[in-house]
Amino acid sequence: MAPSNPSNRRWQHAPTGAHWGEFGPDDQLGRMNLVTPAKVLQGLAEVTQGRTFCLSLPLDLPGGRAMNPRRQPPRRYAVLRDGKSEGQQGFCWSYASEDPELSDVVNDDVVLMSLQYSTQWDSLAHVGSHFDADGDGVAEAVFYNGYRAGQHIRPGTEDPQAGAPFARYPDPSADALGIEHLATHGAQGRGVMIDLAHHLGRVRQAVGYDTLMRILDADQVQIECGDMVCLHTGFADTLLAMNRQPEVERLHQTGSGLDGHDARLLNWIVDSRLACLIADNPAVELVVPKLGTPTPLRRPRLPLHEHCLFKNGIHLGELWYLTALAQWLRSNGRSRFLLTAPPLRLPGAVGSPATPIATV
Repeated sequence: MAPSNPSNRRWQHAPTGAHWGEFGPDDQLGRMNLVTPAKVLQGLAEVTQGRTFCLSLPLDLPGGRAMNPRRQPPRRYAVLRDGKSEGQQGFCWSYASEDPELSDVVNDDVVLMSLQYSTQWDSLAHVGSHFDADGDGVAEAVFYNGYRAGQHIRPGTEDPQAGAPFARYPDPSADALGIEHLATHGAQGRGVMIDLAHHLGRVRQAVGYDTLMRILDADQVQIECGDMVCLHTGFADTLLAMNRQPEVERLHQTGSGLDGHDARLLNWIVDSRLACLIADNPAVELVVPKLGTPTPLRRPRLPLHEHCLFKNGIHLGELWYLTALAQWLRSNGRSRFLLTAPPLRLPGAVGSPATPIATV
C-alpha cells in the first residue's frame, strides 16, 4: 500500500500497488507528467523522413452498436438558421434567400456521438473503484488520487421530460480528472511501438510479462521513462476491412491484449515509468469473462484499467489504427517516432475521440 496521506483530507490511504501523490496529492495528470519538454525533444529527434501516419480509424467505425450497445455511433445534423430564416437547415443555405445582393452559400453541422465510440483516449476519470480512502472502514467510490464519485465526478441529473433515451441524464461532469487536463498538457512526445501482431499473429490471446519481454528482446525495443507506448495487435486493421459492418464473433477471436491478471506485467508497467499505454484493440487489456469460482473478495472487471487509470494515473488509448505505422517502422528497422495525439479540450469529459499523428 502506498504511504498514508494524513495532511490531505480527501484521502488518508492509497490502494495496494498505487502511486497516489506521486506528483502531489492534487495531481490530475498522472504519469503524463513524465512527458516533459525533454521528452518532446526526444520525439522530435526521431523525425528523419518527415512522413506522417494517421493513427485514427474513421470516427464512424466500428459501425452500428454491435460491438458496444452502450456507445452511440456519430450522426450528423444540419444546424438550424435563425433570424429571417429561422427553422431552415443551415446546409447548402444561401444568403441570397435573405438578401439577393449576397452570393455566399454555407454549410454548418452538428454531431452527436459517444466520445469513446471509436479511436479514443480514456481520461483518469473513466474508471475508479470502491476503496476505503478515508480510513473510516467503509469503501467509497473513488478515482485516482482519491477524487470522489458524487463530489468531484458528478453524475447527470435525470430529466424525465427527455425526448430521447440518450438525453435522460444530462450534464454529468468530471470536475476533476477530466480529459481537458491531458489536452492542456499537450499529448505529444516520443512514441514507441511494440509489434505484438508480428510475433503472435491476429489470434486472441492474453499477453503476459514473459511473452512481452521476449518480444521486446527480439525487436530490441527499449522503453524509457516518459515514453508513450503503443501496442500493435492488428485488431483495428481487421475491423477497418469490415467496412462498418463489424463481424462481432470474428472480432472476439481477433488480436491479442495485455493480461491484466499478470502481477509481474502490472509491476513492469509501473516500474518502466512509461507515460501512457495505447493499443489498436478496444481495451488495451484482453477482456475475459468473469471467473466462475466464487470468491469473498471484490475484484475489478477490468484489472488493467484499475491498475493504470485508478491506481497509477496512466492514460489509456484504445482502438487506434497502428498497422501502417508498425509495418513502416519494421521495414525501416525502427520502433520510435514522434507522437502527437491531443484529445478534445472538452471540460468535464471522461474520454475523447482523437486523430493522432505519428511522424517518422
